[in-house]
Amino acid sequence: MAHQPQRGGGGNDRNRRDNRNAPQADGPDSDIVEKLVHINRVAATVKGGRRFSFAALMVVGDGKGRVGFGHGKAREVPEAIRKATEEAKKTMIRVPLRENRTLHHDGNGRWGAGKIMVRAAPPGTGIIAGGPMRAVLETLGVQDVVGKSTGSSNPYNMIRATFEALKVQSSPRQVASKRGKKVSDLLGRRNDGASSPEAVEG
Repeated sequence: MAHQPQRGGGGNDRNRRDNRNAPQADGPDSDIVEKLVHINRVAATVKGGRRFSFAALMVVGDGKGRVGFGHGKAREVPEAIRKATEEAKKTMIRVPLRENRTLHHDGNGRWGAGKIMVRAAPPGTGIIAGGPMRAVLETLGVQDVVGKSTGSSNPYNMIRATFEALKVQSSPRQVASKRGKKVSDLLGRRNDGASSPEAVEG
């Protein structure tokens, strides 16, 4: 009889531990994916000598067309990552995706010495990109894309150049609204032009 309360108490403790470790899906940031792109130790010369701190570069996204980046600096690595993550969540942008898997069109981005190119790709291609550019595209939710960096390999410049290329992405709906036309008119005109003999010969 003395073992019954202990067995029940152990079960309650186990349930509490399971609930504590279970992912919380009710929070506003429950679907945010965070990736650490780069971390660097920096030093500042002060009166008493050199003071070391850490700088972190983070990329966050929801995998559904929203992505942002941020950098933070602190005396400890976890604090630097937290600051960078908070800044990234505040500066998220929305990028229109085609079929929720790739970009609508090709794009080029440049920031300082950083220079990148991104191209839409057919299904099954995957993410052909490396380094900071790959982290941005993965958190954005792109599944098929080809990216190439032709400039500096500095992660800060590459991240900013990638965002410059993503900012100019536009969907047919956005283009139609700017021109005051319907999406069917634009797509129909493009299909007619592509199927015409003059277009094939040209």
